[in-house]
Amino acid sequence: MSYTLLALALAPGIAISLFMYWRDSHNREPLKWLLLCFLLGALSIVPAVFIEQGIDIGLKQNFPTNGILYNILNAFVSAALVEELLKYCMLRWAVYNKKAFDEPLDGIVYAVMVSMGFATVENIMYVYNYGFNTAIMRMVLAVPGHAFWTLLMGYYVGLAKFNKGSKGNLYILKGIFLAILFHGTYDACLFLSESGALSEYVTSGLLVIGAIASHIIALILCIRAVHIHRKKSKLQKQKNIDHPSL
Repeated sequence: MSYTLLALALAPGIAISLFMYWRDSHNREPLKWLLLCFLLGALSIVPAVFIEQGIDIGLKQNFPTNGILYNILNAFVSAALVEELLKYCMLRWAVYNKKAFDEPLDGIVYAVMVSMGFATVENIMYVYNYGFNTAIMRMVLAVPGHAFWTLLMGYYVGLAKFNKGSKGNLYILKGIFLAILFHGTYDACLFLSESGALSEYVTSGLLVIGAIASHIIALILCIRAVHIHRKKSKLQKQKNIDHPSL
């Protein structure tokens, strides 16, 4: 891989990580935990590859690869379910119980770091195999997509951290569900488009539009989620200033 392609593969994940660090302006997280999340996200690509390959073998034994059911299951189970659950496990193991995780916004920040670690390694693999055009397309769609999907999960993980018991568990389930829903929808649209499984009913262009539309909806929800938690973070900081601890 050339240095140009490597730079293109690395750039979006690093840029999004830095952006989230900048947005967490009221109570920034320790760099060591941010880097740990990024690293664990990157390492989670290893079990993801093996698990997804195993699931794919099972799907191919039971469904034609150009069929609707194969592509939907491949998107929602092999890709979205496996990858988002691994990201959640890394987030939960790395920082959920750490003292630094002291406000709901931290769930978003740490989740995005995990997702960008995963997406960066995945991006290097795709760019190495498919080249410049893939690097540009993934810079615009796939890598931001990983941030959107896991950010929504992180929003609810942040709520769960400060709502123990059944309510907290429901928040976590909702976050994982939304991440899988948007991730699976995006992948399903692209997989169905590439396979031609729905060519009798829907054009490939409409499926790509559907994938982009799912991104736009997820982005709108992400902007709202960050706004809500940043507002809470600002109020918490102001409260600490007004009432400093002894």
